[in-house]
Amino acid sequence: MDVEKAIEQARHERKANKKIFSKLKARPPKDLDERFHNLHEEVFQEIDCLDCANCCKTTSPIFRDIDIDRLSRHLGIKPGQLIDQHLHMDNEGDYVLNVAPCPFLGPDNYCSVYEARPRACREYPHTDRKNMLQILPLTLRNTLVCPAVGEILRRLR
Repeated sequence: MDVEKAIEQARHERKANKKIFSKLKARPPKDLDERFHNLHEEVFQEIDCLDCANCCKTTSPIFRDIDIDRLSRHLGIKPGQLIDQHLHMDNEGDYVLNVAPCPFLGPDNYCSVYEARPRACREYPHTDRKNMLQILPLTLRNTLVCPAVGEILRRLR
């Protein structure tokens, strides 16, 4: 998969995606979540995150206290050490990684802390959540990170 090409395509389709989202907001179909969930399953049968890992390479998840506790236990360090070594507070008051790509991402695109990864990583790209209508702006932003989200929206349109 050519990630750069997929992201460029998402930039080109941004206007079309905004248009479909406006229509969805004006007249939300009762089965919107089901549509997204079905497309999510369909697309992720075809796309392997390990071929890309662009989310891990370019963005940081939000680390909640429970994520910090779980990951620090997994690493065998104190939560304060995890924060000191890997995290900082962003301008919205959330803990995020100091660097990108994620320091826990291996050269083979495998996550070295997969079992203890933050909730935001577990749920990414959020296209199989409930109440998709509420996170359409996030979904639009995620097209510029995740080629699978762009493909889901192409199929939704």
